[in-house]
This record gives sequence, structure tokens and C-alpha cells, in this order.
Amino acid sequence: MDDVSSEGSEAMVQAGASCLYIRLRRKASVRKGNVVHLSDIAQIFVEPEYEKELSKLIIHQPQHEDGNRVLIDMMLIVRKVKELYPLLQIEHFGEPHVLLEIYTDYKKPSPVLIGLVWMLLFIGSGLAIMNFHADVSMLQVHQRIYELMTGKKVEHPLILQIPYSLGIGVGMVIFFNHLFKKKFNEEPSPLEVEMFMYQENINHYVITEEYMKIHEEGDTK
Repeated sequence: MDDVSSEGSEAMVQAGASCLYIRLRRKASVRKGNVVHLSDIAQIFVEPEYEKELSKLIIHQPQHEDGNRVLIDMMLIVRKVKELYPLLQIEHFGEPHVLLEIYTDYKKPSPVLIGLVWMLLFIGSGLAIMNFHADVSMLQVHQRIYELMTGKKVEHPLILQIPYSLGIGVGMVIFFNHLFKKKFNEEPSPLEVEMFMYQENINHYVITEEYMKIHEEGDTK
């Protein structure tokens, strides 16, 4: 009877225990040398008496060998929370891990370096356009169009070449949806989409590699 009553009281404690609702961020960042708190990597919802301590709960202390990216798995967070509040129930939503980026203070870019990169890209893109036009014989095409429209044959049909040249620049601005820092609408440009996909592939690779390291460490233990 004593065993039954103890089991029943334990079940009642478990049934009445508070619950921590947690959603991990897909990606988070922390300055190098700082500890990682739970509030840095996740959104939490819990009773007020638990919220302050859980928000400041230290999840990870970045080490030099960690590099600039660390994968924090949900199981690590559960273990840390249970060490602090053993009876606290945990409900998890979303991703089972968060990719933590460890950054240092960035130096202000040099105007000279920016100018050199800009000049290199300007010359490179100009040569690419010129080579494309040479491959498709664009000059002969303009000459032929001008001859068909006017009946005259000229060496440099500027009335076609000048608007065409301006149209290339306007078309690129519209295509990439950017004029310096100004965007024309909220739709992402093709370049932004490609950069996003590239970053997603990098994150997926890093997460896979980190899980492999975790499994290898677990096997060695």
C-alpha cells in the first residue's frame, strides 16, 4: 500500500509540474569569449518563477578548439535544464538544434580596398559584356537592323547602340532590384536568393559535420 501511495503521489507531482516551452532559433551568434545563455539561442515560455534563472542558464562556454561555429543540440539543453529543475517538463518546438556563430569585432573596411575591388569587378564585368557582344556579332546585328529600318548602311548606328547600352544598365538594376542601398520592392533579387541558398548549404554541411563529431565522441566514450 505504501508503494502504491508513493507512486500515486509521484504521478500527481509529475502531473502538476510546470512546463517549459522552448523553440530554438535556427541560427544565433555570440561574441568570442562570452558564455552562451539559453535566452541567446532560444525563445522560452515558462512560469515567471522559473523564467529569470532559465534565461540566464549557461548552455555552452565556447573554447578555442570550437572554431567560429558550434552546433548546440536539444539534448544538451534538456540535460542542462534538468540539472537545474529535475521536475520541470519540457516541450520542444521547431528545429532540434541551433547553429551558433562565434564572432569577433569586425574592423572597418578600408576605402582603398573597396575601391580596388569595385574597379576589379567593373573591369571584369565590362570585359565579359564586350566578349559576349563580340561572340554574337552584336555590331553587325545593329548595322543590319539600322539598314532594314532606314535603307542606309552605316558603320556605327549610334541611334541603336546608345539606347541599347543604357538599357543594359537599367535592365541590370531592375533585375537585381537594387540601386546602391535602395530596393524597389520587398521581393528578393536573384543574387539574394543565390546567396541565401549558398548560406543554407554551408549551414547544412556544418550541421552534418558537427553531428558526425558528436557521434564519434559518443562512440569513443
